Amino acid sequence: MIGYSTVGTNDIDRARAFYDALLGLMGARQIMVMPDERGFTLYGNGPGKPMFAVTGPYDGRPATAGNGSMVALAADSREQVDALHARALELGGADEGQPGLRGPAGDQTFYGAYFRDPDGNKLCAFKIG
Repeated sequence: MIGYSTVGTNDIDRARAFYDALLGLMGARQIMVMPDERGFTLYGNGPGKPMFAVTGPYDGRPATAGNGSMVALAADSREQVDALHARALELGGADEGQPGLRGPAGDQTFYGAYFRDPDGNKLCAFKIG
């Protein structure tokens, strides 16, 4: 249902370095880069799969992190959740919630970790089950 999510940045080069390294852990890569001053950069794992974009705002005003906005990254395993959280912090992100179980254990167990990118955008890496 989701085609792609977008977060804003005030430094496209810094954002690309962060997301190249972070999303690379999930096998994603840059699949589209617009050559304009905003630098819209789209990441993905292949055609027909959800994608993630980072760009300077269209209106030219400074990018800000949305209050209550978050992008969740579906991980393949709990270990990948841990690795994504650790890598985000290594790359200059901020911790918003250490990896761990959220809610009761069972078939629908939610294992997640929360962090912010260098622009303050909130992300979650998670695995259900």
